[in-house]
Amino acid sequence: MKKTDKSIFGTSFHFITIIASVEQLKKILGEPFKGTDGDHYRWNMETDDGNVFTIYDWAYIRPLEETEMIEWHIGASNEMNALKGKLEIKTAIKKLV
Repeated sequence: MKKTDKSIFGTSFHFITIIASVEQLKKILGEPFKGTDGDHYRWNMETDDGNVFTIYDWAYIRPLEETEMIEWHIGASNEMNALKGKLEIKTAIKKLV
């Protein structure tokens, strides 16, 4: 998994989420992209096999604490790619412990 410069056009939410903190995601994904559509944090990523996905804090209308565990949305071109992104994030979070 790595940050991507590929277009995220065509990605959308397929009801795939993950619970994590901003702090955890910054450690594994780097600094976030500042969202322009209401989200505070967003990362544009691609899976190890090159599929683009995004992870973002949809609908949180308040500042987030860096260590607060929240539900993040994962956007992708389809449900399978969103699940792949989630799995790679979960695997990376487990390695932090």
